[in-house]
Amino acid sequence: MRKKKRLLDSFSVYELIIIALTASLGLATKPIIIPLTHLITGPMFIPGGSVAGGFYMMWLVLGSSLVKKKGTATLIGITQGIIVMITGSFGTHGVLSLLTYGLPGLMIDLVFLIFRRNYQSQTDFFLAGVIANISGTYLSNIVFFRLPLLPLIISLSTGALSGGLGGLLAYLIYKRVKIIMES
Repeated sequence: MRKKKRLLDSFSVYELIIIALTASLGLATKPIIIPLTHLITGPMFIPGGSVAGGFYMMWLVLGSSLVKKKGTATLIGITQGIIVMITGSFGTHGVLSLLTYGLPGLMIDLVFLIFRRNYQSQTDFFLAGVIANISGTYLSNIVFFRLPLLPLIISLSTGALSGGLGGLLAYLIYKRVKIIMES
């Protein structure tokens, strides 16, 4: 009888540690970054997460670029959702946390699968950050905020910019980590 291959079996222990670390770092930076962005976004009636998201989703992009396996970004997002649900930490929405944290990773994995991309250039990192933050911002709007059209467009635009900048920051960290790993 053939043994079923499970999703986690395709990842080494080292890769699972990277996934867990980047998921945790993404959650750890969220309570620091969001209050700072609320100072800017609050007066404009834009959810602070659309701006802050690029910087805590940077960890999702970084983790998936270091592991370079299909489904890694989704796994990082779901890991974040599980941690948030278990700990009841910042940004918990119960079972919806699996969806709101998992979707950005799923979207990165889907787009990169469809276009057969891998993390090779700054553009790939930028694109991954934009995809993650726009999908997270849009889903949060659907589930929680229900913004009118103009604030939604502004929120998605700032989310795209923030996500792209977070992706570029992930690229810079990725380059440094690769240099350290190769030496």
